[in-house]
Amino acid sequence: MDLDVIARRIKAVQDETGRIDPITFGASDFNVDRAYDVARRIHEMRCSEGAVPAGRKIGFTNSRIWPQYGVHAPVWGYLYDGTVVRVPGGRAQLAIGRFAEPKIEPEIVVHFSAAPPVDSDLSALLGCVDWVAHAYEIVQCHYPGWRFQAADAVADSTLHGALLLGEPVPVDRLGTDPIKALESFSVTLSRDGEALETGKGSNVLGGPLAAIAHLIAELAGQPASPPLEAGEMVTTGTLTAAYPVKPGEHWTTELQGIPLPGLSVDLGE
Repeated sequence: MDLDVIARRIKAVQDETGRIDPITFGASDFNVDRAYDVARRIHEMRCSEGAVPAGRKIGFTNSRIWPQYGVHAPVWGYLYDGTVVRVPGGRAQLAIGRFAEPKIEPEIVVHFSAAPPVDSDLSALLGCVDWVAHAYEIVQCHYPGWRFQAADAVADSTLHGALLLGEPVPVDRLGTDPIKALESFSVTLSRDGEALETGKGSNVLGGPLAAIAHLIAELAGQPASPPLEAGEMVTTGTLTAAYPVKPGEHWTTELQGIPLPGLSVDLGE
């Protein structure tokens, strides 16, 4: 199994919005550890081409969607300055023709002003955070029909397409108990004015900070993976199901129980 060859194949279809059969279809011994090696190679190629890492994404933190995708644990990948779209005022337009079978996910993003310690409790973790934001992640899949195993998803850059980042809100504006607020708030996701689903913060491994604590532990067990550093943002996984999107749609969110503004996005070709 030549991981460099696999990495080049996957990066090529990512760059061309192409499709590829899942690696596990032809290589049953392609596991998650090897997939992270492939993802690291793709990451290094992107950085050599000028991409600037902006943080990490955690995928599959919402266990409610595990049966749909045949996964059983969260995974992670990189965000880049070129894939993070800041949304001042909470309203955005996004062309989605460059994404492969895109879906939309409402998420919470946490930004670190200091490197979080390993094995920290949630209060210590919160002490390293300067702001929190609401976001949409546009996820994509280069395997036809979203058919894959966990290793395939990791190798495909954990399915990251773009992050539409809402207004950052300082932690001290989240109330007297930010940890509880992040666990208990709710978000309603709507398409063209029709509410599709209401999710809550606890859907992502009990809460966004708990999801990040899981990521920190995972990174500590992966010698080739750098730990989180000051200046990184982490998007913590979808609070609802991931919904397919198409041009012409208008998507909105409304949050309750936390002072984070909702987001509105109009999708184009």
